[in-house]
Amino acid sequence: MEVTAHVTMALFKPENVEDFYELGDVLGSGHFGQVRRVCERSTGTHYAAKFLKVLKSTRSLHGVDRSQVEQEVSILQMLRHPNIVALKDLFESRDEVALILELVCGGELFDFIAEKDELLESEAIFFMRQILQGLSYMHQQQIAHFDLKPENIMLSEKVAQPNIKLIDFGLAQRLEPDQEYLSSSGTPQYIAPEVIQYKPLSTAADMWSIGVITYILLSGLSPFQGYTDEETLNNVVELKYEFEEGHFRSTSDMAKDFIRKLLLFDPGDRMTADECLRHPWIKPITRKQIDKRNRSSINMKNFKKFNAKRKWKMSVNMVMMCTRLLTLRQRRGTNAEPDPLQRECDSDVEDLEVKPGSLLRRRLSSST
Repeated sequence: MEVTAHVTMALFKPENVEDFYELGDVLGSGHFGQVRRVCERSTGTHYAAKFLKVLKSTRSLHGVDRSQVEQEVSILQMLRHPNIVALKDLFESRDEVALILELVCGGELFDFIAEKDELLESEAIFFMRQILQGLSYMHQQQIAHFDLKPENIMLSEKVAQPNIKLIDFGLAQRLEPDQEYLSSSGTPQYIAPEVIQYKPLSTAADMWSIGVITYILLSGLSPFQGYTDEETLNNVVELKYEFEEGHFRSTSDMAKDFIRKLLLFDPGDRMTADECLRHPWIKPITRKQIDKRNRSSINMKNFKKFNAKRKWKMSVNMVMMCTRLLTLRQRRGTNAEPDPLQRECDSDVEDLEVKPGSLLRRRLSSST
């Protein structure tokens, strides 16, 4: 049986957001809205307000589908964890919604790491442990993120030992035990084989993404990256990856074992988030394991190259996607329906990776 995952209706306040929050600087903008720093009038606390224009009808040409916003909000309302961005408030007007979110101002984790001259595995583990703790909390509630990638791993502040924040829950789902959830959305180099093959998904899809992210973090290489999206997807399905000696020379065997136990074709064979937290690479048992971890380091030269190329691709893809979206909507005219590309061009300025042509279909879930 294939059904739509359960969603709790989000409750938006009809009041004017400016009665409660003073608007500050624009932190980012997209095709359908912007993110602004705001200050709560009653407490003086600063937050980030995401303003989104919503479609008034199927004939509208500008705005995001309200159901998409409600889906993300319903997930955020269930989550309260130090490593997950918090939703504080919701407002709506005739043609716009405002999400008041925890202010996350430390930038992306990968950008933070790329600024360093060297990084030990033990320091990288400090970040990975936080990511896994946030995922463990989500998965215990049967909530899967389904869009884990560097752009969605942020720092609350830019300090020596920053706190990780997982963001962007636009593809997240709460999975019911007696239901199947299918999706074909994602970013090619981070999605699991079952997404590509359009099979029922579970929280194990997130664990595959963790394996890919760890591989990149340690080596500066993407394990399945091909010259085209199609080649990348084929590499994922065929499990074509290796630990190239030149790039993993300083990597510990424990780290490689950690990755191997995540990049497994069968979702049921992958480690869970809780099992990852107990793995010797994350939680060493012996002094020998601790010493090996402290002697191993990240390939910073390659990592810096990877991150620079990633940022360049993000900028190019954003322009290409938004141009394509405008063209598509102009061609469709008054019969336009919400396009799956529009989520990439809204105010989620951190979510900029392009999706391959075969994955541009709207997430397919139907009741039977």
